[in-house]
Amino acid sequence: MQSKLEHLAALRKLGINPYPYRYERTKVNAEFREKYAALNPGDLLEDVVAICGRVMAKRGFGKLFFLDVHDHTGKLQVMATADKTPQQTLDLLALVDVGDFVGAKGKAHRTVKGELSVLLGELTMLSKSLEPLPEKWSGLQDVEDRHRKRHLDLVMNPGVRALFANRSKIISLVRAFLEQQGFLEVEIPTLQPVYGGANARPFLTKSNAWKSNFYLSISPELYLKRLLIGGYDRVYTICKNFRNEDVDKTHNPEFTMMECYACYWDYSDQMSLTERLFEYVALQLNGTTRITYEGKDIDLKAPWQRLTLYDALKKYANIDVSELTDDDLKRLLKEHQVEVVPFKRGLAIAELFSKTVEDKLIQPVFIIDHPKETTPLCKAKRGNADLIERFEPFINGWEVANAYSELNDAVLQEKVFQEQADQGTAKGENHPIDMDYVEAMRYGMPPAAGLGIGIDRMVMLLTGAKTIREVLLFPQMKPLKP
Repeated sequence: MQSKLEHLAALRKLGINPYPYRYERTKVNAEFREKYAALNPGDLLEDVVAICGRVMAKRGFGKLFFLDVHDHTGKLQVMATADKTPQQTLDLLALVDVGDFVGAKGKAHRTVKGELSVLLGELTMLSKSLEPLPEKWSGLQDVEDRHRKRHLDLVMNPGVRALFANRSKIISLVRAFLEQQGFLEVEIPTLQPVYGGANARPFLTKSNAWKSNFYLSISPELYLKRLLIGGYDRVYTICKNFRNEDVDKTHNPEFTMMECYACYWDYSDQMSLTERLFEYVALQLNGTTRITYEGKDIDLKAPWQRLTLYDALKKYANIDVSELTDDDLKRLLKEHQVEVVPFKRGLAIAELFSKTVEDKLIQPVFIIDHPKETTPLCKAKRGNADLIERFEPFINGWEVANAYSELNDAVLQEKVFQEQADQGTAKGENHPIDMDYVEAMRYGMPPAAGLGIGIDRMVMLLTGAKTIREVLLFPQMKPLKP
């Protein structure tokens, strides 16, 4: 660091601005490599190009000097020689350190050893770095450090940059697919006076303007369904959700969700959309529907298996809940160290499913027809009022989405909201009653089905990332003590 500060002072003494405003680049590194790929060893063209980027290596051998300059497209060698590079440029080169951003103007050249290079004529300091970069092989290996200092992780690990480029592409592909299906992208408020749309604890904040509490959105659902009432046929949003919950391999309190709603559909239509969406994104991204995740071969090709939650419990846990009393369920909950307070039969069944079945669902499968107590926003299963028309698709043992045939009976919706508010849960995850939403429903809401997909888990599956933190540029971390 002291050496860098001395070089900074020397630049200023020479009257050189170490932080200029712009640089006229003529080619990015990949374009240079492509255009001059046919050069033979020893070739030197008269073409003058200007490239720029961060210096990641600096070395000298007698009268030869080399910089490895990296931009967003990769590495390019910059070469200087005592006999062909102006002395002023060589003097400036001596003040360049690894980590600095530079501009390099010179001729296209392939060295005798075959390395495509820029033979340096003019060097421009673009940004003088003051902190030394981590040592290449062992300087940034700690996972916690990598996530806290993502800027350094991106500098030192090109594969991380590639992963986040794929994340961006996945989100673009999701948008493209939905728009092909006639969905309109919309925005919903992040700050909400009443939270709802999911069973989760919210983050609380306060509005100075309105002198009242607001909540960070836990779900966009109730706002999107207002848009169906307002006359839109198909809508979607890709947004941040915030849930005041624990952090683990697949959970971060701030995460990205895609939710879409279609009028005149039921949950069967959304199942078709879900499997086709995953298939489309996988094919466009990787050219195949097959992925390998932690040694498991998984095929995302549609159609996916459909299995009721009750049948899944029979198949994977040998539990036939239709034959069990409430006392039997309580005994099983105790055996699996699960609490459901206050006890609700449907929630007990859902918790048993979570504990005994989920991790066995490796290949894509829709778990359908959940107990009615699991959400107040869903229509009853046709032919069985104890169940609802809800599905959760599972891949690699993870829930990757959630969908319903949406409840659109305003009177029933208010009643279910009230029942849930009265009963509550020990976790504090019951919905408050959103009377503005109920009032909107009274104007008439068409039959509809909604779907929410966790974008972060989708990215994990398609990129092979081991934890959700690996696919979030800036995951939430425990604050360091000052």
